[in-house]
Amino acid sequence: MAIHPTAIVDPLARIAETSDIGPYCIIGSHVHIGARTRLIAHVYVEGTTNIGEDNIFYPYSSIGVASQDLKYQGEPAETRIGSRNKIREFVTIHRGTEGGGLITEIGDDNLLMAYVHVAHDVRVGSHIILGNGVTFAGHVVVEDWVVIEAFSGVHQFCRVGRHAFIGGYSVITRDVLPFSLTVSAREAQVYGENKVGLERRGVSKQAIENLHKTFRLLTKSGLNTRQAIERISSEVEIGPEIEELLAFIAASERGFVK
Repeated sequence: MAIHPTAIVDPLARIAETSDIGPYCIIGSHVHIGARTRLIAHVYVEGTTNIGEDNIFYPYSSIGVASQDLKYQGEPAETRIGSRNKIREFVTIHRGTEGGGLITEIGDDNLLMAYVHVAHDVRVGSHIILGNGVTFAGHVVVEDWVVIEAFSGVHQFCRVGRHAFIGGYSVITRDVLPFSLTVSAREAQVYGENKVGLERRGVSKQAIENLHKTFRLLTKSGLNTRQAIERISSEVEIGPEIEELLAFIAASERGFVK
């Protein structure tokens, strides 16, 4: 096991033999680190934190620390991080709280660029790119294949649907529709489907065209949501992408960016 002599590792921590703990890292007693995960240097990990395989943590990232929620009273809570994630410099990931299910969770194959903040009880899926300085307030849910560009902020309890793209410096206070291209100037707005991202991920041309028609009815027709959905149901071929989009709208509790 490669543990640098300057690292401070609690003897109760469970660390895979193939992991690599670099200089000046600090690891607490309830931390579990999986195979081939590398902490480059100056990484701080505490709390009940479970980290999977083949992750890489860059210097000055802080993982599993107590929530900034003033309601947090030290109750046992967890941080779960999957496999093959890249956690860049100064990223902060806070453990869960009782009010949010006691778990903050990050999936697999994600890139969290420098200064990203993942607050308490946030659920981040897999294959996600978070640009520099992206900030999630508590209880946010981010589904798979999302891209959020630099310095965007997402309000508490918001949900970001699969394959959504959020432009830089956006302020998100409502749910973000799956497959959408959403950017905030004065306020967040949908600018159609995330065509480039969907093409890169192999979504069919017909499905993208159906999403294009759907987003035009939702955002450009002047119809309210109920009227737009009625038109979508009668005028657009209802494939799995449209079904997912309509189900997301039906489940939205905060309302969605339109």
